Amino acid sequence: MGRLNLTTICGMLYVMKNMDQWIEVCRVGGMNIAHIITGRLETEGVPSRLSYDAAGPIYAITVDGLGEVRILVPTSELERAKATLTQTYNDDELNWNKPSSGVAQ
Repeated sequence: MGRLNLTTICGMLYVMKNMDQWIEVCRVGGMNIAHIITGRLETEGVPSRLSYDAAGPIYAITVDGLGEVRILVPTSELERAKATLTQTYNDDELNWNKPSSGVAQ
C-alpha cells in the first residue's frame, strides 16, 4: 500500500464531506437494474450515484447483501427522485414510433 500524501488525504476528505449531501433513494440486487434506474433518474434531470461493494460485480452474486447496489441522489433531489421512480405509464401516454403498416421494410 502506498503512502498517503496531502492530495490523497484532501481528496478523501472531500469525498467524505460530500457523501452526506447524497442520500439513498433505493437498493437493488445487481448492477444491471441499478444502471436502468440511474438512467431513468438522469433522463429526468436527477443526478445519481451508485454505491456498492467491489466483490458484487466481480463475482456476480447477490447473496446476503453482497451484490446489493445503493442508488444515491442529492438530498435536495430526493422527493423528485422518488416521484420519478414511482411514476407509472400506460400505453396511451407513451409516444411509440409505430410503423404505418404491418409490413417491415
